[in-house]
Amino acid sequence: MPTTSFDPVLIEQLKKLQEKYAVMGQDLSSYLDGLLHSDYLTYWDYIHVDTLLSLQNPKTSFPDEEVFIMYHQVTELYFKMILHEMGQIGNNQQLNATFFMTRIDRIIRYFRQLENSFDIMVDGMEKEQFLKFRMSLLPASGFQSAQYRMIEIASTSLVNLLDDESRKQVKSTDTIRQQMEKIYWRSGATELASGKKTLTLQQFEEKYLDDFCEQAERCKDTNLFTIYQKHFATSDVAEAIKDRLRELDVLANVKWRLAHLRSAGRYLQKSPEDIKATGGTNWQKYLPPRFQRIMFFPELWSEEEKSNWGRAAFEQ
Repeated sequence: MPTTSFDPVLIEQLKKLQEKYAVMGQDLSSYLDGLLHSDYLTYWDYIHVDTLLSLQNPKTSFPDEEVFIMYHQVTELYFKMILHEMGQIGNNQQLNATFFMTRIDRIIRYFRQLENSFDIMVDGMEKEQFLKFRMSLLPASGFQSAQYRMIEIASTSLVNLLDDESRKQVKSTDTIRQQMEKIYWRSGATELASGKKTLTLQQFEEKYLDDFCEQAERCKDTNLFTIYQKHFATSDVAEAIKDRLRELDVLANVKWRLAHLRSAGRYLQKSPEDIKATGGTNWQKYLPPRFQRIMFFPELWSEEEKSNWGRAAFEQ
């Protein structure tokens, strides 16, 4: 019988695998048997394509509702990617400037994609269809994106997310729960007529408020700005990181909001009175950056830049 020769590289890899499994008290031969009998991996199984494509369940027969659903699903995946990068930063015990900047660059890239993608919402649906199928979505609202709130909390100290007046009055003894009661986005989910909490806000807080408080507790010392101040503010690369954080701030808190505002104006602006959002959110006051003036990294901006927050982008 002919003698079978084995590639020395393959033999070395098998030795390393045997060592790896031996450390865990496992038998390499059993794993090789499993590999021998298992099927080849396919793209559609790995990405779960069939499942992914089955997740669009319109409530009406208007074709553009499916565009609306898929766009928001894609957006939530981008949010998950952003949170993934933030988690890598916050959990890194040997964090260095290169790792930090690389992950911030990724987050910036995702936000650029999100901003540019909003043309799908602005120009990618027929207004007549949208204004009809949206009434089947009550009281759901994009306001209820919990992942975006998690991104905000993982970006900065909670005090920077309070409404403008509360930021000036916050006390060092205020608990996270007390601060969360004054978070800026609550004011955007009030009924336009009565000023009471909308059902949209009630549902949102019932499902996620505890999660937000837990996230804020976890991120007290690991949010992006605290990490910058603690590790890099006086480093040789402080200016390079500062430039990145400023770009991220504008993307998240100016350009992303203005993209929403442009979409809301396209579909909901109508004389003599604007159309209400599906969740009853006060989009006219909630979306424009100049009203909320939310900044993840306020210490990186001059007083003049703060007072003119969002103006340049809005005019552009």
